[in-house]
Amino acid sequence: MRIGIFGGTFDPPHLGHLILAMEACGQLKLDRLLWVLTPAPPHKQSQPVTPIETRIQLVLAAIENDSEFKLSLVEIGRPAPQYAIDTVRQLRVQNPGAELYYLMGGDSLRDLPDWHTPQELVNECDGLGVMRRPDDAVDLTELERQLPGLTAKVAFVDAPLLEISSRQVRQRIARGEPFRYYLSPKVYEIIVNQGLYKQLEVD
Repeated sequence: MRIGIFGGTFDPPHLGHLILAMEACGQLKLDRLLWVLTPAPPHKQSQPVTPIETRIQLVLAAIENDSEFKLSLVEIGRPAPQYAIDTVRQLRVQNPGAELYYLMGGDSLRDLPDWHTPQELVNECDGLGVMRRPDDAVDLTELERQLPGLTAKVAFVDAPLLEISSRQVRQRIARGEPFRYYLSPKVYEIIVNQGLYKQLEVD
């Protein structure tokens, strides 16, 4: 069993998330991809985040038509901040014998030495699925020097470069701009019916 770990706040989950998840499953030959919902990411502690119950509902709506996608609440209930190494170790216990592939963007790979216990994370994962962007400036030689064993575990995932972000979707909703086709139909329906993201401060 090859399992991908796709972490995020998913506030809200959009089509870019779904496309990246699909490409990761196909290119890394994953049997399952876990959407790990993060309640309080370490790098976003100063930002308001939609309540976890609402984001659970949105993720379930986004992934309901794909049998390879599963929602994981492994980080829910753990004291903040939720670090990647703790998540991987807990999923290792929950899925004995599985190969675990942690998914991240090229910018996260570039900054990996600054993460919490990055060498332990590299050692714990069977692979790192990295989705590149043109400006992420990844220097694998330097990263390998800082985190021995990293290069052998990196697998780059090629995916269309979509300029969609959850923040952008939230801002479009708050400004009253069209946003329907940035989202799956069920996610769009929930947001409209519940009036989500309308009261945000827009910079």
